[in-house]
Amino acid sequence: VQLQASGGGLVQAGGSLRLSCAASGRTFSSYAMGWFRQAPGKEREFVSHITWGGGNTYYADSVKGRFTISRDNAKNTVYLQMNSLKPEDTAVYYCAADLKNSRIYWTTKNAMQYWGKGTQVTVSS
Repeated sequence: VQLQASGGGLVQAGGSLRLSCAASGRTFSSYAMGWFRQAPGKEREFVSHITWGGGNTYYADSVKGRFTISRDNAKNTVYLQMNSLKPEDTAVYYCAADLKNSRIYWTTKNAMQYWGKGTQVTVSS
């Protein structure tokens, strides 16, 4: 599986961005998909993930209520809608894929099977 993230950019605090992650391969619907981010000088952290069929979504507490993850299996794409952005959301955002579905795995493992190249999100105050 190859992943290509896009949609990052510069936005003012309070603004919105939508990240996309396009996946290659015919087995996209078999993979849980998610997003991580890494701010300068900090470790990579879990942001959100969505299960195979899209029935369950999970979020880090820091983004809950502001970010929404979704997927379109027909387009092999996962999205992250980011609203009410804050300067502390500034980071490189990475999409990831893994056959494992569980929330505990995604929030603790930080070593998914497949990673995309990151896309920079910068939120100015």
